[in-house]
Amino acid sequence: MANQFSRYDPAQDLLNHAALEMFMNDALETGDATHIAAALSVVARARGLAPLAGKPTLESTLELLTTLGLKLSTSVICPS
Repeated sequence: MANQFSRYDPAQDLLNHAALEMFMNDALETGDATHIAAALSVVARARGLAPLAGKPTLESTLELLTTLGLKLSTSVICPS
């Protein structure tokens, strides 16, 4: 008997701001723009804002993050 698997959608588990924050921080830590954009799209879908995630410019990204109640921040990764 073959196993049946269902597609997992991480948007279904992003139920609160703490989960959104952790999800986006993990994506940002990769430094991979494609991964970050995909994660932002998942977050937007989780909040019913998928149409806002369709235009990946810095301006639209910042607007979407503000709408979601999130913000970008920086930290030192290798002190000089």
